Amino acid sequence: MFSHVMLGANDIQASKAFYDAILGVVGCKPGVIDAKGRCFYRTKAGTFALSKPIDGEPASHGNGSTIGFAMETAEQADAWHAAGVANGGTTCEDPPGVREGGGMKLYLAYLRDPSGNKICALHRMG
Repeated sequence: MFSHVMLGANDIQASKAFYDAILGVVGCKPGVIDAKGRCFYRTKAGTFALSKPIDGEPASHGNGSTIGFAMETAEQADAWHAAGVANGGTTCEDPPGVREGGGMKLYLAYLRDPSGNKICALHRMG
């Protein structure tokens, strides 16, 4: 459905270190910084990117916005969360764990990245 997701970042190097760590948990190669200073992670499923805002204003997180990353297992979600905390992220929401609702059982782990964007590791449980 999506071709790419781009998030604003105030410090591209700090954000790259954070996303290299958490996306490495799911097999992504380290991000590549282009001539404009943007950082790109490309996979067969799409592109995730980081950029300083083009309007010159500081990056800010979207209130009510969350970007979710698919995990193969709950253990992978825990490793993703731990890598994020160890690399400048902060935990938010409830601690990582199982959530149930609407007939679904999910394992979720939430973080805020170094620029305050809210992200989530999601594993759909059987």
